[in-house]
Amino acid sequence: MVLDVLAKSETPLKSAQIADIAKMDKKDVDAAIKKLKQAEKIYSPKVCFYSVKK
Repeated sequence: MVLDVLAKSETPLKSAQIADIAKMDKKDVDAAIKKLKQAEKIYSPKVCFYSVKK
């Protein structure tokens, strides 16, 4: 779900923005972001913002 939101976004998003768009709890989004970063599917272009690796 988090990866889909980031893939559809043209700009990097904060975890709170992702939670609002996906209608998820922020804690769940933060956990998903952590796993996606470890899997190297997303990256952080600036502090606290996330985007999909292309």
